[in-house]
Amino acid sequence: MEQLVGTGVALVTPFKEDFSIDTIALAKIVNYCVEGGVDYLVVLGTTGESVVLTKKEKQLVIDTIVDANAGRLPLVLGVGSNNTAAVVEELQETDLRDFVAILSVSPYYNRPTQEGIYQHFKAISLASPKPVILYNVPGRTGSNMLPETVLRLANDFNNIVGIKEACGDMVQIMRTIKDKPSNFMVISGDDFTALSTVLAGGSGVISVLGQGLPSEFSQMIRFGLAGQVKEAFALHYALQDGMDLIFKEGNPAGIKALLEAVGLGTAVVRLPLVEATATLKKTIKSFLNTLLKTVV
Repeated sequence: MEQLVGTGVALVTPFKEDFSIDTIALAKIVNYCVEGGVDYLVVLGTTGESVVLTKKEKQLVIDTIVDANAGRLPLVLGVGSNNTAAVVEELQETDLRDFVAILSVSPYYNRPTQEGIYQHFKAISLASPKPVILYNVPGRTGSNMLPETVLRLANDFNNIVGIKEACGDMVQIMRTIKDKPSNFMVISGDDFTALSTVLAGGSGVISVLGQGLPSEFSQMIRFGLAGQVKEAFALHYALQDGMDLIFKEGNPAGIKALLEAVGLGTAVVRLPLVEATATLKKTIKSFLNTLLKTVV
């Protein structure tokens, strides 16, 4: 999956003030990312507030992104649930022709054992007509998919091609990289571990901040992949405060505040999330002003 090496971005779903989907803003964000040099786009992930969208709204998001992208970048679709049968059914019913892979989160809330996680992804692998990227995010799911389980899945199923790893633990990430099959991708799922993951042998990142600052973030990853460590870390440190700020009041409230600051949609999110505070918005604007002075 060479087309998924580098910087992917987990796109937001922009809303108007009345909470309806702002398709014009979404198309602008897609163009902004394409022109900013990102390598692929992830549709309907957690950052896209997929859990608060209706089936009809999800289709509208897909259609808007596909039209705006116009075949320029590879697309990955988020298809995940804590109900294994529901994921299998969705895979069978969804038109995946515009997508190169699916991204599927480890089951949340149920807190399955490692064997349960394995069996969940086995069922998804057998049902999926597209390559599957696993997604480990213990902070959201309540369980941690261990390297042993990841490697077992990677070795047992040819269409399980990578993992978006958001455990935040570089030791765990490096254990997976050390023993993975050569064609299996370890992709950072956290902006703050993106460069470290790449330098340790990972394939790149699925970023949140990257859609707000696509040129800077994707350049950092390109430097990392090329082994230009000094240049990569210079960008990492310039972006580091932004990585912290956009998660300070939860995702995607922070990145939507940043996108609002650069003129790409509103900061509106749907309940149970709430919009970023005026204080955070002001701090994000200050960060952007500082970044403009330090990054040429």
